[in-house]
Amino acid sequence: MSGELTESVVKRIIREVGLECAAQGQALSETLVAFMVKAVVLDPRNYFYVDQILRENDMQDLIQLCVSRLLDTTNPSLSTIKMQVYFDMNYANRAALLREHRRVLEGKLAPVVRDITYSCPRVQEEMEKVYQKIVSYVLLSSGLGSPRDIEAVREVTAALQSIFPQTEMTNFISLSKKNKEQQLKSLAMLVTGIRLYNKECGKGGSSIDDLPAILNEAIPSATQTVDEGLNACHMLAHKYTALLESMQEDPRRYMQLSSFKLKEALFNAKQYEAFLCILLSDAVTSAQEVETLTVQFSAAMMQLKNTVQDKVSVDSKEVFPLFVELSKLWTSFQDEMLLLSFLKDMTTNLQQFSEIQSQLFPEEVLTPLLEGVTVKTDEDRIKETTGIRVNVSDFKNQEWLFPESTDYFDRLLIQYHSFCAHAIGVKGLTLPGNPAIGILKHKEKFYVFSSKQAAYTFARDPDKFIQLIVEKAKEYPELIQLLELHHQFEYLVPYAQARNADKHLMKPSAKCDSSTQTDTHILPPTIVTSYEWNEWELRRKAIKLANLRRKLTHSMQTDLSHMRRENYTQVYVPNDVGTQTRHDNSSNVPKPQIFLKGLRGESSPTTHMVKVDLTRPVDET
Repeated sequence: MSGELTESVVKRIIREVGLECAAQGQALSETLVAFMVKAVVLDPRNYFYVDQILRENDMQDLIQLCVSRLLDTTNPSLSTIKMQVYFDMNYANRAALLREHRRVLEGKLAPVVRDITYSCPRVQEEMEKVYQKIVSYVLLSSGLGSPRDIEAVREVTAALQSIFPQTEMTNFISLSKKNKEQQLKSLAMLVTGIRLYNKECGKGGSSIDDLPAILNEAIPSATQTVDEGLNACHMLAHKYTALLESMQEDPRRYMQLSSFKLKEALFNAKQYEAFLCILLSDAVTSAQEVETLTVQFSAAMMQLKNTVQDKVSVDSKEVFPLFVELSKLWTSFQDEMLLLSFLKDMTTNLQQFSEIQSQLFPEEVLTPLLEGVTVKTDEDRIKETTGIRVNVSDFKNQEWLFPESTDYFDRLLIQYHSFCAHAIGVKGLTLPGNPAIGILKHKEKFYVFSSKQAAYTFARDPDKFIQLIVEKAKEYPELIQLLELHHQFEYLVPYAQARNADKHLMKPSAKCDSSTQTDTHILPPTIVTSYEWNEWELRRKAIKLANLRRKLTHSMQTDLSHMRRENYTQVYVPNDVGTQTRHDNSSNVPKPQIFLKGLRGESSPTTHMVKVDLTRPVDET
């Protein structure tokens, strides 16, 4: 319907479907109706094509089909879609849930904080009222008691006065709004730490629950509840899978069981199982977190006791950080209580979407159908293929991954929720894949299989089987969420642009009129008048400056200015200046002249030498 099924038409269809269902006693969310419209359009059996022009009678047919499917409470497919929509709209991970909780808490405390930070008391009575508001803020933000509990209010007031007496109100009022808010948070943590320490010492704290003990008892109970639901879900899925396999092997069984909606029931059980696994993982994480927090809290409390002991006065620099640490750890305990409550609510609310299993397949109906049928668990199917793997040499253009040759083998993102890619496309069964057989890497995506034969068949033409799975998802729209096929159906989601990154089901886009305004010239103007962006203008100025170096300053007189003013010109006559070079001069030293007499010897045996110096004196030269 690209181009024809515009957003306004989609909204009209969703609105009319919702009104029709409401008229028949079923009040459904807009998100569920929108998803059902998409599911009906996707189903090839309804003959709605992407490039089809939607006429008025086509719209009415689409509306009626949607209404009939939304009112069919006996169809497990509808329960699965409702389950998916509910989980997508309500589930949040730990970080998102705690972030939202803090946002809501800050919103509730905002009026109290506003009254404190904006107040400017002048007299003593007004200061006392502000001080009482600070007490209320500390009590509310800590979550350790109610402002109506007189005993809790007395404990908070006494703890607050020990670190922030009323005489400090004058300094507090002089602070800025931001500093006031920061000090309020610091006071709240300090008072919470003091109250926790007093409770440990048996000096009050009657309104403070023992959260570590409560959590250590409640989390295993919640985990057991989820685990029991998972086991029951596993058993049902195994039975449905066995019946579906027997239908495909025996034509008579097919005739007997074709009236039952076994595939829809299997998909419902598998989706319920997937959601319970997510909740069970959260429960395990909470149990580990509580165990760590308990150890840290006990260590912090012991350190505080050793620091305080029986001292009359203690340096605030030593104990205040310990009080703050106790407060932060207790806040973490409170967060775990919130997460536990959320986990229980999700588990309870999800259970209603699986109740259709007991309605369609009660024990008295399911037991006779399973006579003579071998029910295999997922573990049994994995054991059957232990030691069997794909021979890589049989495939020239396919890449296979194995545990011993692949880094981070367990962290690979397997397609179709780790179900066998061949079984889904051919049989419509969600059989568990065995990675030990070999993981096929095709177009940067990874696929697992339940048997070696299935792996070989799929690897011969992967694109063909991938398309078969897409067609199967069009017939059973709950598979889009179960098999994580959202990227293949984004082009048909009318509200795709409004979907969050963490959400998978389509949601209507929220719109509102809004306007913004900015101040003109917030900063003072900083215009540089000499700035030039044009390169040629800069060159022209450079040439002009270069020419000025060769110019002389001169004056002239015109006829119009003649006799109107006197002009003077003064010159300096050059002086006669002479210069004389230095005289050439020279000097010479006498040449040494020394004679030796008697070197040739004489008739006498001894030689007598006479030395005569004939060198002229220096002054005679």
